[in-house]
Amino acid sequence: MKIGVIGTGNMGRILIEALIDGNAISPSFMNVTNRTLSKAMNIKEVYNDIAVLSDARSVARVSDVLFLCIKPKDIHSVLMDIKPFLHSEKCVVSITSPISVNQIESVVDCSVARAIPSITNRALAGVSLLTFGNSCTGEWKDKLLQLFDAISTPVSINEDITRVGSDIVSCGPAFFSYLTQRFINAAVAETKIDEATATTLASEMLIGLGELLRKGFYTLPTLQQKVCVKGGVTWEGIKVLDAELGDVFEHLFQATHTKFEEDVFETQKQFPINNSLKK
Repeated sequence: MKIGVIGTGNMGRILIEALIDGNAISPSFMNVTNRTLSKAMNIKEVYNDIAVLSDARSVARVSDVLFLCIKPKDIHSVLMDIKPFLHSEKCVVSITSPISVNQIESVVDCSVARAIPSITNRALAGVSLLTFGNSCTGEWKDKLLQLFDAISTPVSINEDITRVGSDIVSCGPAFFSYLTQRFINAAVAETKIDEATATTLASEMLIGLGELLRKGFYTLPTLQQKVCVKGGVTWEGIKVLDAELGDVFEHLFQATHTKFEEDVFETQKQFPINNSLKK
């Protein structure tokens, strides 16, 4: 199976590196391109057997499954450009959340899916979210699940939880790294600890927390119960968090969903669900 990747920005590169390092695909079966070809060539310096092709049409011509790792505003134009090469036996996978599988199916005649990866996939960990179109064959569903199982825990989701799923899986690492950095900065500001030491301690704490959850020793609530003794030091810290966090996370989801709705509105201008677009 030949894999094509159109777009080698942050997530495109992470997907390429994870699939190769996770032994899901050999570099010699990977075709990539990018608007700025030098970015694609940078990947080839690491994985010499990758084929860097000049444009999206060239990648579509020789690939069985195509991952569109480009901005939502560019998806429609790229699809129309590569459409002549999207035969029924091929599969197109978008990694952008505002564009639904139904929208892509309205303009192509091959299997369609959406995969939302996470930066955690680079460590062959975390979750990837998959949504399959009505046109996606059972064979392609199995192949995509197998690919993503090599780099993550693949979870199939419905369209209606796309944004919140993305917030948790894909945006979550950025949100929690931001909170951790604020945690570190406060420790440095309020105590005698230096930033390097605080960063090491916080990073190793997060790794240990992840292992406790992964191995099933505790759930999030039971872990808090084990550490937080009423009247103790942790209890006092939790009281501050409870009092001062307020509705911050509710506001976070409200903000991401508002932006998502704006992006969806813009893509609908490109993708009216109308079968006449296929003609």
